Amino acid sequence: MSTQHTCFDVSIDQRVAHIQMSRPEQFNTFTPEAWVELPTIVRDIDRGAKARCIVLSSTGKHFTAGMDLAVFARPDGIIGAINDPHLRAEKFRADLRPLQDAFNCLEQARMPVIACIQGGCIGAGVDMISACDFRFATKDAFFCIQEINIGMTADVGTFPRLTKLMPDGWVRQIAYTGERLPAQKAKELGLVNEVFDTQAAMLEHATAIAREIATKSPLAVTGSKAMINYARDHTTADALDYIGVWNAAMLSGAHMREAFTAKAEKRDGDFPDLLPLKDKPL
Repeated sequence: MSTQHTCFDVSIDQRVAHIQMSRPEQFNTFTPEAWVELPTIVRDIDRGAKARCIVLSSTGKHFTAGMDLAVFARPDGIIGAINDPHLRAEKFRADLRPLQDAFNCLEQARMPVIACIQGGCIGAGVDMISACDFRFATKDAFFCIQEINIGMTADVGTFPRLTKLMPDGWVRQIAYTGERLPAQKAKELGLVNEVFDTQAAMLEHATAIAREIATKSPLAVTGSKAMINYARDHTTADALDYIGVWNAAMLSGAHMREAFTAKAEKRDGDFPDLLPLKDKPL
């Protein structure tokens, strides 16, 4: 199964979805269309339970050069042409939410999302990959909080997430200076799990990991993602209480028996997929 969009190509194989940014000549910048397409694609996979893991990658020399600067120049763009400064500020805040939600969907998806980064991951790219479950990179990859270099503060997810993925001091350094964080240093700091010589090797490894995840109980995987995200944002006591509530409701004896049986028989487990979600209330 393969689907093309304006800014992304999407394929699903062996319960793994591959979302690939597909505008290499434009360095995969985020146009207005990209902001709409990405959450539409991710939510379709998530709500339809169409895959058990998502791999997010890109094409060309750079993963993404971030926001397409033409967006700022449009009359209806982020800054706009409103005279009243207070109405303008309120509109800016409201207009920003859909951009934030475009990356929130990666964190909110019930299945894990693996980011594969080559070349530059700049500006909005950092916002995006920080919302993924974990990240791989090629040795030529680098990360840059570009917003400081164009006179603004990053506002689509970099700071609330990156400060939980890397040491605070390093987040501050690259945020204040706009300097590039090389892939190997990003691995040392915990932002990146592994660094690869080539993009092909990276994608091969990511796909293998995704397929391994896809053999596990989807209920246990989504529970693990929900608990990890919750624990990150709450106290240990709150997280322990919540995992108790979660398992009281969703710990499946049948899934556990299948996992033990499959291991004993040296085969992959046969687990049901998550149920599709309704798009409209009853």
